[in-house]
Amino acid sequence: MSIIDLTFDVFGDTNKKPIIILHGFFASTRNWRACAEKLSQHHCVYVLDARNHGASPHHSVMDYQAMAGDVVRFIAQHNLVKAHIVGHSMGGKTAMWLALNYPECVDRLIVVDIAPISYTHDFTPLIHSLKALPLPLLTNRKQAELLLADAIPELSYRQFLLQNLLLINGSYRWRIDLDIFERNADNIVAFPSTDNLAPFYGSTLFIAGEHSRYISKNSTQMLFPVAIHQTVADAEHWVHVQQPEAFLKMVADFLPM
Repeated sequence: MSIIDLTFDVFGDTNKKPIIILHGFFASTRNWRACAEKLSQHHCVYVLDARNHGASPHHSVMDYQAMAGDVVRFIAQHNLVKAHIVGHSMGGKTAMWLALNYPECVDRLIVVDIAPISYTHDFTPLIHSLKALPLPLLTNRKQAELLLADAIPELSYRQFLLQNLLLINGSYRWRIDLDIFERNADNIVAFPSTDNLAPFYGSTLFIAGEHSRYISKNSTQMLFPVAIHQTVADAEHWVHVQQPEAFLKMVADFLPM
């Protein structure tokens, strides 16, 4: 397993207790900056770009073992010893794998709208739609947005995905490697076998969106037996974007100063 050095943003005083935020599939540090700035009032907040995301290096392997290993290296490199970990979706699975395999690195764990299970979601049609965009013919981002409308009807999700489309020297190109994403999509949907792992007994909070179906108490109890569950009203999967104030209050109430 090749471990890589991740790019990151840091907010707040580095002498304060660290929080590490791990984003979801297709996302990057930019999607968490507003939350990080608020949390940095009482903590030092590190927002990491996962491998193959944002400005972090690309690598052909993208699974939870490798991504958790990247975080372990980050913790060691920055002498953090132990940090609070916040992970959303793919980042939540990375955070859970980290807690189960490297509990000495994790103080309190917050998992946002995901469970330690394998799902049946298929990213292949989505990735193929992105690959089909005629990048040499695009003259503006709005064109790309309209071309994706049939395949991805939700405007906010199209705009989120298109944050990965860069204009460089007058031409558009993907910041992410869609071939790597396609080859590893099954790893993202899945969760590695936990048959030989002990449960994580550290303080854990699962936060779910009221209208999301990604998480249930039954799907978390065996591996995280002392976890508490909270639900954010009027939110779907993107809890921290759709209801940031309610989300941040839950996080702040759970984490000691």
